[in-house]
Amino acid sequence: MNFILIAVLVLGAIGLIAALVLYVCSKKFAVYEDPRIAQVTENLPGANCGGCGFAGCGGLADALVKGADAGSLEGLACPVGGQEVMSKVADLLGMAIANGEPKVAVVRCNGTCALRPKIAEYNGLRSCAAMNSCGAGETACGFGCLGCGDCVAACQFDAIHMNAETGLPEVDEEKCVACGACVKACPRNIIELRKKGPKGRRVFVSCVNKDKGPVAMKACKAACIGCGKCEKECNFGAITIENNVSYIDHEKCRLCRKCVVVCPTKAIHDVNFPTPPPAPKPKETAPKAEAPKAEAPKTEAPKAEAKANNVEPEVKKEEKA
Repeated sequence: MNFILIAVLVLGAIGLIAALVLYVCSKKFAVYEDPRIAQVTENLPGANCGGCGFAGCGGLADALVKGADAGSLEGLACPVGGQEVMSKVADLLGMAIANGEPKVAVVRCNGTCALRPKIAEYNGLRSCAAMNSCGAGETACGFGCLGCGDCVAACQFDAIHMNAETGLPEVDEEKCVACGACVKACPRNIIELRKKGPKGRRVFVSCVNKDKGPVAMKACKAACIGCGKCEKECNFGAITIENNVSYIDHEKCRLCRKCVVVCPTKAIHDVNFPTPPPAPKPKETAPKAEAPKAEAPKTEAPKAEAKANNVEPEVKKEEKA
């Protein structure tokens, strides 16, 4: 009985001492966390996609609170929540935030199966990263889409899918939140976040091939050849040519679409613009009816005069003859 009592007392003393040590350590090494961080985190969507540039929503919340203390939230945004969520966070932190234009992922490759034929067959792990590490891929273009769908696997919002007919990824604008996961997953950097544009309208060069014109055209019939026609046509300085490929700055572009018309390879795409009405056909004018020729009236010699002169009309003479 004494042994049991001694064991209980010893264990109780050890527990008490351990509790005191833990309490002292918790106070000594306590890390203060601003309560606003938890409040901001509650307003964020909780996707933890990394589109904001942080590991998760908690990291963004911490950065937003620190930015508010510094007096600016510039460069901090949640692409998933968009303007609505950021407005709530700004109000919570007592800050003003500028209205940001929504963005969407854009696939800058138009090398469909018909325009960019295969010259080899890849037999290995079906991954864009793996195929890219092995070389140019299955086509002669070393810059275009590899078609394995790494971007599809990276998207948490089911906003991008592979088109079996073209072999290219297609972005669903309604589902895309511009988190940038597909941009990071693409080993060839053909996916870019661009302004969604008014009514979803935008113009961009759907090619990233840096080869010279003849080489690029040999690999893909829809490649940009860097001819410079689009750059000369643009009156707003929105188009530049670097490394044999054109690029349209969506901050400067005014959506006039003049560059689309002059591009010889149709590498510049315009999206969600209304289809122009067909040009009216010229009216066919009916041929003018020719006026009937007026026949000269036949004059006959009066019979009375013929009898008086004993001369018969020439017609009768010919008949008698």
